[in-house]
Amino acid sequence: MDEASTGAVVPAGKAEEAKPFLPALAAEGAGAVAVSEVVAGPAPAEIVDRDMLCPICMEIIKDAFLTACGHSFCYMCIVTHLNNKSDCPCCGLHLTSTQLFPNFLLDKLLKKTSVRQISKNASPVEQFHQSLQQGCEVSVKELDTLLTLLAEKKRKLEQEEAERNMQILMNFLHCLRKQKVDELNEIQTDLQFIKEDINAVERHRIDLYRARDRYSVKLRMLADDPTATKSWPSSIFKNNNNNSGLSSSSRNAQGGMGFGNFQLKKADGKAQLSTLAPQRKDTISGLGSENMSQSGLAVVRKKRVHAQFNDLQECYLQKRRQLANQPNKQEEREADVIHREGYTAGLTEFQSVLSTFTRYSRLRVIAELRHGDLFHSANIVSSIEFDRDDELFATAGVSRRIKVFDFSSVVNEPADVHCPVVEMSTRSKLSCLSWNKFTKNHIASSDYEGIVTVWDVTTRQSVMEYEEHDKRAWSVDFSRTEPSMLVSGSDDCKVKIWCTNQEASVINIDMKANICCVKYNPGSSFNVAVGSADHHIHYYDLRNTSHPLHVFSGHRKAVSYVKFLSNDELASASTDSTLRLWDVKENLPIRTFRGHTNEKNFVGLTVNSGYIACGSESNEVYVYHKAISRPVTWHKFGSPDLDETDEDAGSYFISAVCWKSDSPTMLAANSQGTIKVLVLAS
Repeated sequence: MDEASTGAVVPAGKAEEAKPFLPALAAEGAGAVAVSEVVAGPAPAEIVDRDMLCPICMEIIKDAFLTACGHSFCYMCIVTHLNNKSDCPCCGLHLTSTQLFPNFLLDKLLKKTSVRQISKNASPVEQFHQSLQQGCEVSVKELDTLLTLLAEKKRKLEQEEAERNMQILMNFLHCLRKQKVDELNEIQTDLQFIKEDINAVERHRIDLYRARDRYSVKLRMLADDPTATKSWPSSIFKNNNNNSGLSSSSRNAQGGMGFGNFQLKKADGKAQLSTLAPQRKDTISGLGSENMSQSGLAVVRKKRVHAQFNDLQECYLQKRRQLANQPNKQEEREADVIHREGYTAGLTEFQSVLSTFTRYSRLRVIAELRHGDLFHSANIVSSIEFDRDDELFATAGVSRRIKVFDFSSVVNEPADVHCPVVEMSTRSKLSCLSWNKFTKNHIASSDYEGIVTVWDVTTRQSVMEYEEHDKRAWSVDFSRTEPSMLVSGSDDCKVKIWCTNQEASVINIDMKANICCVKYNPGSSFNVAVGSADHHIHYYDLRNTSHPLHVFSGHRKAVSYVKFLSNDELASASTDSTLRLWDVKENLPIRTFRGHTNEKNFVGLTVNSGYIACGSESNEVYVYHKAISRPVTWHKFGSPDLDETDEDAGSYFISAVCWKSDSPTMLAANSQGTIKVLVLAS
């Protein structure tokens, strides 16, 4: 506003300042500028500048024309004015276009003044150039001197330019060399890590092969001498005690049992092989077929490694470098882990990642049920949760019903429609469920009216109802360490802490954006993670809620879910089609996961110790390993009664997912009302 006002005032001010000089211009009759008649005015340079201005456009006059009343204007300015009005812009006297006359004197003065101003503001080179163009007299001797000076100046400038270019090139090469030396040092360090790990793994592989050979020979000996079975268990027990480390390693790698210091000469082995009885061929063929299946499995897992090689390489180097650069942490981890000979903590961690990541390649459906209701067309399942013992699971959504199913019945008893063991009706659509991890029969719900309710599943009645939220409550969660406490978040931009022993909220946190999700830290009753529509995750200590402990930034849209993998690891989901993993102890981002599609809906998020799963708006469930940014596998929902040509088929999305505790089994529901029990399979 001020800038616009100021801009409008400036032209008017200039016009008023120009008026005192116009009578002097008229007094000259022919339009001469009577500068001498101005008394106590500004400096002469300023007077000349103002006399050059056209009273209409306030620019230097172009093609000056004089009026009968003695005022000078730009020709185009005065003609345009007279097309609209028949008066002089300065004095207001009647004026027509026939009363305009060219002002040759003023034009000549303006041109000379313009030349002087250009010369005054020109650089020495430009002035010299203008002087030569205007025919300035210069002798040959003076020209020789000028040429010598110019040649010397040119040589000096070229020298300085060459030095600058050389300095820039040298700086670039030094920076490039430093970068490449650092990269080389890093690569050499990585190669040293890889060399050490190859040697360690090779030693362990040889130990495993030896243990396998001893086991095979032992089986052949037992087949020759059945009476040896009596002494076998004691020898196994003895050998296992002597070589517990090797035995555990063999057991982990082969899925069987290893043996210790049992020695057998090659000659004896050959003799045993040559005297095998025909009846042992079945045993040998059985071992061979097992080896073939193991070999095929190894090939499949190798293909998975190559498919995700870049991510796995990054994971390996990150863990190896991180622990190598933090010896204190490495010592702490080594104290908790029994390492094989030569194995470092980084290699051990990566082997765990590699084995778990390549173990599964697909999601297999083991059961399916329809959540649909004959009397309700809306079938979206907003939330699905297992109880404390993973025996029951509850579903809730827009159908205004909480349905509790027996998990074993759903899996073991095939049926088109499974009936819930408990069903509770609510007044409004439901957004979230949370089982109490201490009191098995208590479950909390949040709904679209902002009501948070604690239910007793046994009596099918509400235990407590909290109605302090003004708008839709999106999320609710029971504390694992303090089972009487629960937290909720709402569109009213408030986070509230409740106690089942009190009728009102005990803590209220006001925020600036809608709250989409809340979650208690599983190891603390004081720490709560809050995801909101401001694209951030706010991590609070409930003992001081004036400011969050930390705000995690990185998502580009609303944060729809937050879940804890451990006390220090927090996963978040957003409608920017990404998942993110955070370290809440160090307040650092760890990893970003991409692959699914999520731009507008709540598609669910669930975690266990090693895997993260979420839904997608492509009607698919995606599973990620927490150490790899790309998905391990995914499963697309389909339905026998769903026509592929149906226009609504593309609008279905996964709406809720939930892992069974410490298990490869999960529940997933979509917006069509279909619930599937999925298991990770190789």
